[in-house]
Amino acid sequence: MTGDHTNQLPLEDLHSAAGARFGAFAGWNMPLTYPAGVMKEHLHTREHVGLFDISHMKLFVVSGPGAADLINRACPLDAKTLEFKQSKYTFFLTEAAGIVDDLIITRLGEDRFMVVANAGNAATDEAHLREIGKSFDANIEPLDRVFIAIQGPEAAAVLESAGVDTDTLFFMQGFEPRTNWFMSRSGYTGEDGFEIGLPEADARELLAKLLGDERVMWIGLAARDSLRLEAGLCLHGNDITPDTDPASAGLMWAIPKDLRTDGKFIGAAALSKILADGAKEKRVGLKPEGRQPVRSGTQLFDADGNPAGRVTSGGFGPSAGFPVAMGYVSAPLAKAGTRVFADVRGTKVPVDVHSLPFTQHRYRKG
Repeated sequence: MTGDHTNQLPLEDLHSAAGARFGAFAGWNMPLTYPAGVMKEHLHTREHVGLFDISHMKLFVVSGPGAADLINRACPLDAKTLEFKQSKYTFFLTEAAGIVDDLIITRLGEDRFMVVANAGNAATDEAHLREIGKSFDANIEPLDRVFIAIQGPEAAAVLESAGVDTDTLFFMQGFEPRTNWFMSRSGYTGEDGFEIGLPEADARELLAKLLGDERVMWIGLAARDSLRLEAGLCLHGNDITPDTDPASAGLMWAIPKDLRTDGKFIGAAALSKILADGAKEKRVGLKPEGRQPVRSGTQLFDADGNPAGRVTSGGFGPSAGFPVAMGYVSAPLAKAGTRVFADVRGTKVPVDVHSLPFTQHRYRKG
């Protein structure tokens, strides 16, 4: 979406009542911060429970006899090997192996899959899926749902108190606990947590219970960004784009080994060649010296002043206690501890390549 037309969240009234400061993101009017402020919101999520309205993201059900084959063509994934309830992080790729979008796909049944796509790419993703889908006996159904994330060490306990059973789920599993509900144990903060897609009336009822719990706080987009950056998680449009491939992005762990050489997905040949030749650049964590964050778009240079890469996400890490960033450096410079220099308004700031994540993941593994 561009221009004046901005999509409104179905629960915008709740955010206004909570004192949210709004801003435009991916064509949506989104809560950026609440009165507590980004630092407190961030730390509250790490210590208790953060509540995020992610209804700008899009859910699609792909079903039918050809559903798995359609997904296998669209993504570097073997959908037929997914167990029921298993969620998998994957991508739509271009023929050149550029990342059109990153997604989470969950197997809900024999030939029924849930696809969760990013806000800014929802229309592109749907068109892309439908185009590929012409060759397969499968149905693509965009869902109209409120989508919320409940993140933090007390997330399971808080949901239990609100009457939502979470016990059966481990990290990267999802299912349909009730009619028209989709729930997964996943999220984008590095903490244990859940994402729930549900009808608006159900969402308002659940949120009334959740917000009545003192452990729960609304969290805006600003803290969502600092949380995912500390956790070393990519933001599509910044850290991964149609110009970056999974090998350079350090995301090959998401692609099954047998598909890397003889996959039939879109972009397979290009990716295979990139792997054979070796990626020219690598996504890395970056830790600037001092307290001053380096921002997205900042250029990086080596000790001799030669171009060395670029920052794709950057800010302050409230839990880490220092500025954190991610970006790309030429492959020889990608080793942790390597020093590069960021050009911040004409000043060369020393930046060390840092291992990811900056804060430990605390997922509930099976």
